[in-house]
Amino acid sequence: MSFDELGLSAEVLRAIAEAGYTTPTPIQAKAIPVALSGRDLIGIAQTGTGKTAGFTLPMIEKLAAGRAKARMPRSLVLEPTRELAAQVAESFEKYGRYHKLSMALLIGGVSFGDQDAKIDRGVDVLIATPGRLLDHFERGKLLLNGVQKLVIDEADRMLDMGFIPDIERICKLLPPTRQTLFFSATMPPEIKRLTEQFLRNPERIEVSKPATAATTIEQKVVGIPGHDPKLKREALRRVIRGQNVVNAIIFCNRKRDVDIVYKSLSKHGFSVGVLHGDLPQPVRMKTLEGFRNGDVQLMVASDVAARGLDLPQVSHVFNYDVPIHADDYVHRIGRTGRAGRAGHAFMLAAPSDHKWLSAIEKLIGKAIEREEMEGLEGISSGEREHGHGRDRDRRGRGRSRDRRSHDKQRAEVNDQPPALAELSAPTSADDAPRESKPRRHEKPKQEHHAKAQQKPKKEPRKPDADPKGDRMIGMGDHTPAFLLKPVPQHLLRKKKKVTEAA
Repeated sequence: MSFDELGLSAEVLRAIAEAGYTTPTPIQAKAIPVALSGRDLIGIAQTGTGKTAGFTLPMIEKLAAGRAKARMPRSLVLEPTRELAAQVAESFEKYGRYHKLSMALLIGGVSFGDQDAKIDRGVDVLIATPGRLLDHFERGKLLLNGVQKLVIDEADRMLDMGFIPDIERICKLLPPTRQTLFFSATMPPEIKRLTEQFLRNPERIEVSKPATAATTIEQKVVGIPGHDPKLKREALRRVIRGQNVVNAIIFCNRKRDVDIVYKSLSKHGFSVGVLHGDLPQPVRMKTLEGFRNGDVQLMVASDVAARGLDLPQVSHVFNYDVPIHADDYVHRIGRTGRAGRAGHAFMLAAPSDHKWLSAIEKLIGKAIEREEMEGLEGISSGEREHGHGRDRDRRGRGRSRDRRSHDKQRAEVNDQPPALAELSAPTSADDAPRESKPRRHEKPKQEHHAKAQQKPKKEPRKPDADPKGDRMIGMGDHTPAFLLKPVPQHLLRKKKKVTEAA
C-alpha cells in the first residue's frame, strides 16, 4: 500500500514525498482513513511505529478548509512532555508546508506573552501540555468551545505523570460534537475508563500486541554483584566500550542519578549530554538538537525521553537502572530499532532487581538473555563523587553529618587500631583515592589536647544572692540578676517630674 491510496490531497502527498516517505506504517494505513471519515479512534501501537503521522496527516487534510478565530483554536493536540509537543509541531510544519495553517505551541519554559500573541491571532492547530493549556484557560486568554478535533497522544504516559485529572477537565470544556483521536502504547484500566467516558463509538485499531518490543531489538541483561554506585558506573562504562555505539540513550530511574552518571561519564572522556525534567527548556532542546546532529554521542536521561521522541539514529539503549514499571522498559528500548532498523538494548541488574526483571519478562512474553559482568569484585564501595558533597545510599538518604559530628567521628577513627582506621577511612570517586587534607581552621589534635589540659576548669555557676534572703515566688530558684540592678537616678528624677506635673 502507498500513501496515494489513503485519500490524502496532492499537497499533502507532495510534502510526504519530500520528507522521504513512500509507504505508510501499519498504524498509519489503518488510522488515516478512519480519521478522515470523522469517526472517533483508539489507536494502540508500540512506540516507534509512526503514530504521529497517523493523526497529523488527516488533521492537515481536514483543516485545510476553514479559518480560525481569535483565541478559539480549531483543533487541539495534548502531549505529556515539552519535547513531544515540540516534535509534533515539527511534524505539522513538515507535512503542512503547502497549506496555510497557523499553529501555536503551549509548553512550559516559554513566556506567556509570546504564546498569548499567537492565540490572539487565531490558530488552526494548538499543541500543548495539559498544565500550560489550563494556565492559559484560567487566565482568560483561551476559549476551547471552537475545538473540532482533539488528539490525546501517549495516553499511558499521561497516566504515569498524573495528568488524567487534567485530561478529564479539558475534555469537559470541549464541545461534545468534536472528533477525538486517542493514541496509546498500552491500555491499562484507567485509560480504558477514560475512552469509555469521552469517546463516542470509537473504532479500535491495534497493529501490534500491547506493550511488546520491536523484534529488531537485541535485548540483554548484564548481571552485576550489587547496587554499589561505583560498581554500577564501572559496569556501564565497560558495556559501552564493548559495543560499537553510534548514538545511545542511558536511562536512569531518578533525576539525581542522571546528573551523577552524566558527570561520571564526562569525567572519563565520553561525549555525553544530559536530559531530565528539571532542566530549563532551552537546555533540553539544545541537548536534543546536539544528539540528533551527532555532536553528542551519549545522552543520559530520565523517562522524559522514553516516550515518542523521534531519534532515528539511536543504535543502543542502556538501562542503568531496572525500570520499576514494566511498561517503561518497553518504551525505553523503543528508542532504538525504529523503522525496521537493528537496535541493541542492555540493562544492568543486581540480584535484588529480580522482582522487576520478572515483571518485565512477563510483560514482553519472553526471557531476556543474561550475561554476567566479570572482574567487578575489586571495586570498593562508598565512594564520594567529585562535585557531590554527600554520600548517598540507594534510597537517596544523605549520610553527611554536621561539622561537630564529623570531627567527632574523625577523632574516633584516629583512636582506633591502624588496621581498623584504614578500613574506616572514606574512599574517593571513580579513579584514585583522594588524600585526606586537614580542614581549614582545623588545629592539630595534639596541640588541641595540650591546650585543653592547660586550661583551668570553670567553677560551677552559683545562683545570684538575694539581699533580703527571701526567695521570689514564681521566678525559679533564684532572683534574676537584672531585677537586682539599681534604677539610674536620671530615670527616677524624670518619673518624679512627670508625677508632679500630673
